[in-house]
Amino acid sequence: MMDVELTPDQKAFARRAIESGRFHSEQEAVREALALWEERERQRAEFLLTLDDARASLARGEGRAITQKSMRQLASEVKERGRARLLAELTTSR
Repeated sequence: MMDVELTPDQKAFARRAIESGRFHSEQEAVREALALWEERERQRAEFLLTLDDARASLARGEGRAITQKSMRQLASEVKERGRARLLAELTTSR
């Protein structure tokens, strides 16, 4: 068993959660906090693996450089496709 000393603010936070019925005890609140931390760390590790994959892809010459100009072009293309889709829906629904 591990003893953990909560700060006064943390104790008050846990107490409010217990009083509202969210948790039954400080221990339950701390277990939930650790579970959330564990999940966040798992997501972080997955993100870092994805980032490593993206870097490796770029090193192989895959992908494309993102610049302000390329983003404006992409936004323009997306808007144009959206307008075309909307026009097609409007003309087929009549």
